[in-house]
Amino acid sequence: MSGTIRSIARAGVSTAILLGGIAGASAGAFGIREQSAEAQGEAFAGAASGSGGISSMFWNPAVVTMRPGFVKEENLSFIGLSGRITPQAGTNPAFLPLGGSNDIGQGAIVPAGATSYQINERLWIGLQTGAPFGLVTKARNVWAGELYGRSNRIFTLAFNPVIGFKVNEWLSVAAGPNIEYFRLTLRQAVPLPINPAALPSAFLKGDSWGVGFTAGALITPWAGTALGIGYRSSVHHDIDGSIGVPLLALAPLGGQVTAKLNTPEKLSVGLTQAISPVARVSLGFEWDNWTRLGTIGIVSKTRGVPVNVLPLNYKDGFTYSVGGEYDWSPALTLRAGVAYEESPIDFSNRSVRLPDSDRVNVSVGASYRWNEKLTLHAAYSHLFLDKGRILAGVGRDYNVQNIAFAGVAEGSADLVSVGFRYVFGDVVAPVGAPVVRKY
Repeated sequence: MSGTIRSIARAGVSTAILLGGIAGASAGAFGIREQSAEAQGEAFAGAASGSGGISSMFWNPAVVTMRPGFVKEENLSFIGLSGRITPQAGTNPAFLPLGGSNDIGQGAIVPAGATSYQINERLWIGLQTGAPFGLVTKARNVWAGELYGRSNRIFTLAFNPVIGFKVNEWLSVAAGPNIEYFRLTLRQAVPLPINPAALPSAFLKGDSWGVGFTAGALITPWAGTALGIGYRSSVHHDIDGSIGVPLLALAPLGGQVTAKLNTPEKLSVGLTQAISPVARVSLGFEWDNWTRLGTIGIVSKTRGVPVNVLPLNYKDGFTYSVGGEYDWSPALTLRAGVAYEESPIDFSNRSVRLPDSDRVNVSVGASYRWNEKLTLHAAYSHLFLDKGRILAGVGRDYNVQNIAFAGVAEGSADLVSVGFRYVFGDVVAPVGAPVVRKY
């Protein structure tokens, strides 16, 4: 038993080492949904009811009880973001000639993993690791909106050990702590009475560890039906960091700082229904409480007074998804899905740092059962983002010395994910058995 726990822990650490790469937002605001290549193929429909295998623990920890024995999954996603901001009339005349941002999108690699182990007929333990949030955007160093953002990076890493309990034949529950690391670095030009094309940069950076929890339930009232409900709590971060400023005259605004940030909680609901022995449909709903962020005050540690703010003021985010999968053969499963997401960002709170908007996600994917132990997954998604207007300056949340910026943001994203599931020890289903999900 102790050896098994050590194996699960080592599996989680190996994933964490991979997570030293960058992460890019692909869900609303700076959320990251790419935790399962299997679920991605259905646009994450039914993720809370287990469409993503045990990697669905990200949405609902109770799916840890779905598979018997000792199971390991690893997923790797490439997020290819593309976006640009074009300045418009209304931008300060001194900055308008500097032009647009060019492509602010940055490619990102996002690993995620999950492990489950069955202790007895009713008890499971598991571990899910991944990056729940992330952002990488970088405009040209000199551009019309440089006072409001030049580059932005948010990196997270989360460890979520869970304990699952099968109450009876139709109900499973699970819960566990969510241990999260958060780091950010933001850069923007400093407004000085010199040439706008030669302004220096200031930066804000900091990091923090925080702890929250996840909980969920999986209901399987009869064969072929699964209803899942999962909850990820908000995680409070006391961020320690620093503000760097280029000139002595601005020194009182610099130095060591602190900030309090609460990540949004997430509620996920999923339904998966078999419509034949070889076909299933799934529905999904996600609510992300981005209003948690509000306006983040940045306080000097030495002087104990506010020196700056991040007026995020996001709204709640909602995602609706539908998908399906079909067992083409005992070894090959095909899937597809579509999702619509109401972004927490609109004209009232959109900034050049994160010019997000509502989006449509169209996805396809497949799984291939290599043998009785190993299954391979792959998925592709394209995100269609609405255009979004940006306005900063007098009367707006983002206002640097009343210097106006007006623009339009547009973008899209292509996502490719691969993954595998490996079953250790004895295999319940023989080779060649139909690939029918066992709830």
